[in-house]
Amino acid sequence: MKILLAPSESKRAGGSGNFDLCGLLFPELCPLRKEILERYRQVLKSGDRRAVEAMFGLKKPEEIERYLHTDPLNSPVLKSVERYVGVAFDHLDFPSLDSRAQRYVESNVIIFSNLFGPILAGDMIPDYRLKQGAPIEAIRTEKLYREEATPLLETFLAGEEILDLRAGYYDKFYRPIRPYTTLKFLKNGKVVSHWAKAYRGTVLRHLALAGVESLEAFLALPIPGLELSEIRETKNRRELIYAINEASL
Repeated sequence: MKILLAPSESKRAGGSGNFDLCGLLFPELCPLRKEILERYRQVLKSGDRRAVEAMFGLKKPEEIERYLHTDPLNSPVLKSVERYVGVAFDHLDFPSLDSRAQRYVESNVIIFSNLFGPILAGDMIPDYRLKQGAPIEAIRTEKLYREEATPLLETFLAGEEILDLRAGYYDKFYRPIRPYTTLKFLKNGKVVSHWAKAYRGTVLRHLALAGVESLEAFLALPIPGLELSEIRETKNRRELIYAINEASL
């Protein structure tokens, strides 16, 4: 079973070693990644403050300065699952997992980076900033990666069950052609939106701790605070609807 996950715009600084752009998942995408990254670097070098602010999605001068002077090609690296910080990643709490659960995440989770496209959670990436949906000059990365990465992903995922924990926006990067499963969370009968990230991170943590290898095993996995209330199926998409029961936490 492979798990699809959205990234976070916020990143953890630091790391060590050198970035190998062609060492990411799908080295076939290296030429496209080089083109996109070079455009990204050109915006940094342009001195066009408005263009930089729009690309970063930032306003505070100190935050802009951090990324303005960070060249991804010449920056230290961290595993992508450690680089990204945010609600989902906080609730996954990767550093606290045991080594077996960490290996599970690193090899089974595909994160959809706005800059690098689909990468493994264990892939080493530098610090960078790119606002979701922001173009790099005239380039729409989601469009290019959807065109180039979809056939690679379909081959990579052949024979695998797919659990899609991404926000809907990332369908623009890739929507599985094969059957796949998504999750929806309800609190008091209402759909949870922003805080759905927290529950996605919690679900991933329990999957990793249990070493779940199939959707059947996932359906049998108890997750504190969540109760499976309904399963909906349309075409190739199965949606598991969970009711949030905070009293059981």
